[in-house]
Amino acid sequence: MPTAAALSQPRISREPFLHIRDVTKHYARVTALSGVSFSIHAGEVLGLIGPNGSGKTTLFECLGGVLPMDDGGIERGARRLTSNERAELLFYLPDAIAPWPAQRVDWLLDYVGGLFGGPVDRRAEVVRELGLDSLLEAPLGSLSKGQRKRALLAMGLLTPQPVLLSDEPFDGLDLRQSRDVARLLRSETATGRAIVLSIHQISDAARVFDRFVLLSNGRVCGEGTFQELTAVAEARSGERPANLDEVFLALT
Repeated sequence: MPTAAALSQPRISREPFLHIRDVTKHYARVTALSGVSFSIHAGEVLGLIGPNGSGKTTLFECLGGVLPMDDGGIERGARRLTSNERAELLFYLPDAIAPWPAQRVDWLLDYVGGLFGGPVDRRAEVVRELGLDSLLEAPLGSLSKGQRKRALLAMGLLTPQPVLLSDEPFDGLDLRQSRDVARLLRSETATGRAIVLSIHQISDAARVFDRFVLLSNGRVCGEGTFQELTAVAEARSGERPANLDEVFLALT
């Protein structure tokens, strides 16, 4: 766990670590993503915010290499990444999966740590912070939704890629668990790792993220800090939004 002094230091890089450029995805005649572009900074918790059906999961699947993009790509500096380079930099943690359901949670964490060469020295800390001690002997397929979500998040935190993409990480968690997970994810960024999370409960987002990407109907309708997005929304509507919900409505 980073020290209090380390957490107090500026952790977000001013220069983007990765640029997402013009990502487009079609399903037959339906355009799921249309020219999606934004940046990811080292050391930030970036929120991909949008209602169900806005394209969040499709975007993560394209960035994570699960789906091919019809256009666009991921750039570092001025150069587009190859698929192998992308796999070395981003780890995608989907929502509602149960890989190897017959295997125990401790096997899952050991296997992933060994497969990717992640920070195995943090295993005990991650298990403790996510409250998994009593679940290590349980098969993954026997866990409740919230328990499985925490086990898979532990798996993601034990991977070495500098960018972690997690789809709906708070779904199935109670209020206390959500708070603890948010604190753990924020401590993870103190090392310079970028955490990109999708979430559809907009009212819960402002307390978690450093910056936001607002997605609606497969298009980016805003990117920035809450203060930056509030200023844009106020300039557009003539009224100052009181919260992120109102910012989102003003910009979509």
